[in-house]
Amino acid sequence: MPPDTPAVPVAIVGAGACGQVAAILLRDAGIDCVLLERDDAPRGSTALSSGFVPAAGTAVQREAGVVDDSAAFARDIRAKAHGTAAPELVDAFVAAIAPAIDRLRRDHGVSFELLDGFLYPGHSVRRMHALPERTGAALLAALDAAAQRAGAVLLTRARVVELWCDDAQRMIGVGFERPDGRLEHLGCEALLLACNGFGGNPAMVREWLPEMRDAVFGGHVGNDGSAIAWGRGLGARLADLGGYQGHGSWAVPQGVLITWAPMTEGGIQVNAHGRRFHDETQGYSEAAVRVLEQPGGIAWNVFDAPLRALARGFPDFRDAEAAGAVHDASDVTALAALIGCDATVLADTLASVAPPGDAGDAGDAGEAGEAGDVGEAGDVGDGRHAGAEPRPARRFTRRLAPPYCAVRVTGALFHTQGGLDVDARCRVLDADGRPMPNLLAAGGAARGVSGNAVWGYLSGNGLLSAIAGGAIAAGTIARTFENMETT
Repeated sequence: MPPDTPAVPVAIVGAGACGQVAAILLRDAGIDCVLLERDDAPRGSTALSSGFVPAAGTAVQREAGVVDDSAAFARDIRAKAHGTAAPELVDAFVAAIAPAIDRLRRDHGVSFELLDGFLYPGHSVRRMHALPERTGAALLAALDAAAQRAGAVLLTRARVVELWCDDAQRMIGVGFERPDGRLEHLGCEALLLACNGFGGNPAMVREWLPEMRDAVFGGHVGNDGSAIAWGRGLGARLADLGGYQGHGSWAVPQGVLITWAPMTEGGIQVNAHGRRFHDETQGYSEAAVRVLEQPGGIAWNVFDAPLRALARGFPDFRDAEAAGAVHDASDVTALAALIGCDATVLADTLASVAPPGDAGDAGDAGEAGEAGDVGEAGDVGDGRHAGAEPRPARRFTRRLAPPYCAVRVTGALFHTQGGLDVDARCRVLDADGRPMPNLLAAGGAARGVSGNAVWGYLSGNGLLSAIAGGAIAAGTIARTFENMETT
């Protein structure tokens, strides 16, 4: 490091949810820290998300009468990833997330409440926690305010470009670039990489996520893979680089996210031919791949007025309506004209998603087929989806009724779930699996709990890893400093 470099006990690269939570809890422990943020204000993947955080056994759940615990949450994570999620991280994250949510709410004024009305795919009970605004931007703003009140120092427009270490691989500081090109340095006793994944790095996406090489990237440009590049340079081990969160509901040409809530509660996706092609309830992440496999990489979300009312509870949907992404169709003929498909084919599709025993019609639909049938040959009518074991076909509880709503969508890549390999204390591991002396990673920089494929992503895994990982990393650093003081 250059001589006379200022130093701080803990440097945190990235001021998203992960970095902010770590900073709050470090300040609670009386440890000074500096957050280094590349943008002019904290944004990142957190601000672009819906801001929904899954947690089990929280005070919020108990107040709502929801019975849940970390064991049930861990089972849901493992089931979604078909047992491929890192078991030590699953156990650590589900154990850490509820205390973190409770502490942020009780001690720091982060007003979490339980998301009601429906279950996100893969969760056995209601465990999504959100702020009243229902946005990731609101969540990040609340965490940032709490960190500043706690005394954390935030340096914005400080893009970290260098990590410094000694001969023993102990981190001693970072170099960060200012907007005018000046390079400044900051020393540290511990370094937490709470920064980015690699979804915004086309070369890395082509290497590790080839099925998404042509997909829209709906994440933050800061996800340039720098944490992975630094880790490679330091000899750190990488893991689960094939894991990521996709989304099968990115409105085109508007370029906005459409909430998956209507799909969860009875909406369907059809391709340009008016046929269903997958089970929408399996998850919005793997839906991205299925949508991209369709003609032109395009699908249509189809739902009706009650589901539109549900969706209007989410700010992103209201924004999409304002942008003109949501189209109306009075009947099946009008809906087919909107999509550009054969009306008879579309009518058969709508009829086939009727609940068992429903002999009604779907507007001007034809004869009803078997409930839960999925599209044409070669799709997933057998209940299968790419990369996973067989699953039962979807069952419907009611028939979609005119007037209909439709949104033209494609599949998008949001954020990656692989990165630096870490242990249950969020310490970065070297090539031999040994913890590096004082380098930690969490959130987008580190391996998550979604396994090594898109279908392993359980709703909320990104913010789970960020907030639980930030809390765990802060605890690891605090214990390390305590041990140093007593020896």
